[in-house]
Amino acid sequence: MGLGLIGGSIAMKLKELHPNAQIIATAHSQSTIETAHKMGIIENDSLLSIDWFASCDLIFLCAPVEKNIEYLTRLKPVIQPDCIITDVGSTKATIHEKVNELGLNRQFIGGHPMTGSEKTGIAYANPLFLENAYYIITPTEQTAPVHVQQYVEMVRSFGSIPLVLDSKKHDRATAAISHLPHMIAFSLANFVESIDDDDEIMRTIAAGSFRDMTRVAASSPAMWESIASTNRSQIIRLMDEYIAFFNDLKEKMVHYDAKEITDYFENAKNYRDSLNLPGKPGKSMVHEIFLDLNDEAGKIANIATILAYHQVNIKNIGIIHNREFEEGVLRIEFYEEQAKERAILLLKGHNFVIHVR
Repeated sequence: MGLGLIGGSIAMKLKELHPNAQIIATAHSQSTIETAHKMGIIENDSLLSIDWFASCDLIFLCAPVEKNIEYLTRLKPVIQPDCIITDVGSTKATIHEKVNELGLNRQFIGGHPMTGSEKTGIAYANPLFLENAYYIITPTEQTAPVHVQQYVEMVRSFGSIPLVLDSKKHDRATAAISHLPHMIAFSLANFVESIDDDDEIMRTIAAGSFRDMTRVAASSPAMWESIASTNRSQIIRLMDEYIAFFNDLKEKMVHYDAKEITDYFENAKNYRDSLNLPGKPGKSMVHEIFLDLNDEAGKIANIATILAYHQVNIKNIGIIHNREFEEGVLRIEFYEEQAKERAILLLKGHNFVIHVR
């Protein structure tokens, strides 16, 4: 129910894994359903009434949180007792409260695939969005362990990394690492616009750190209004904590001590450097190199060919467009330390300049 970027990606992955599965869907618009039907993802080619979902074994609520809650209320009288309902919302408190109110605790397992894009709609859906992404699972106290385990296995089959959490812990964690940064990005973008001059000098030279910090401000305003509404208390609480924390930095700047400021920046750098990749326990497990790269056609293909020929698997590869504080324009990540070391030798042998952090 709901067939946008995430709902569409999940439906695609389910169809890929289970070609014989009967998948039906409804959405905000008829055109979305027609597109999904033509793509061979769903059985129906028109919008469906709620009664059509009465025989479903598993229902994904993939609309905005408020709409998912509306769907829940309408589904309650029609679904079978053994039907499992899940959602993909990035906030959990509101929907868990509604589940409890409706007495659907035994049949509900919350879900939050931590993936996506600033783009929206089925046109941008891609089953690869789910691979190597954390997929948080928030069962209720009444969810049967066997159903939780089945859900975990399904998430693993998507190529995602399941993480089972209490719904309240989920909302505080996502408020800190996703919702608060978005609030900061929105406010920073609006702040710089408000202090820019008539010649828009700041807009003209905006690059590097400003672009990086405000990238997420390009996300869907409608989606983020829904998130702000449904996780408001956690966001406000963390905004208060952050304002106090930021004021502490301001005091350090007022009473300037070079060592204290350096230590503050060093601690932040160490924490940032230690951030995990999906499924990895720490920085020591991030196997990456950086290369200098001339702007010539075929250079990246050349590198990939060298590594593939010697059976060195690449986990991720990408251009770093902001070179202000980076060495090497091309970043390559590997699954194993041995593969990284092998790649260094091979690429140095072909006269590429390698940087290793």
